[in-house]
Amino acid sequence: MIRRLSLFLVLIFLGSDRAQAQLAGNKVDVFGGYSYLRLRTSPAANFNGWELAGQYRFNDWLGGVADVDGHYGKLTGVSSTVHTFLFGPQVSWPARVSPFAHVLFGGAHLGGGSFSSTSFSAAIGAGIDTRIARSISWRIIQGDYLLTHFVGSTQSNARITTGIVIRF
Repeated sequence: MIRRLSLFLVLIFLGSDRAQAQLAGNKVDVFGGYSYLRLRTSPAANFNGWELAGQYRFNDWLGGVADVDGHYGKLTGVSSTVHTFLFGPQVSWPARVSPFAHVLFGGAHLGGGSFSSTSFSAAIGAGIDTRIARSISWRIIQGDYLLTHFVGSTQSNARITTGIVIRF
């Protein structure tokens, strides 16, 4: 309880009026970075790749996000790829250290060797951005629960991302 209260107070301090005023004029965020995916197929597999996202801010705390990624690895010894295309709302706290959360919906595609599968996909996740310059932030971490349904079964995957956010 004390840790949570301390974290809350630190975030309030860092989220001063000055920090919020600098973010208030920015309407578009563009993110790019490294992404790790734990694909929960049978057997499970580790994939490395990239993630790109764009956010249009309707106001200081609510935006719409478009998110695409590509992950590359091996499933049962076969080189494979996973791509997702997701869209949805994101809420954030505009401050020097800015936590955010989103719920995204869209599609996913798994391909490798002679097999291919496309499915509905959804992600629920959160992360923390920290400003390193006026219009540049570092996405320290973003973690997502990524739901897919490949080859007749549902997978509950984990996606972890880090990278750079540029605000316009």
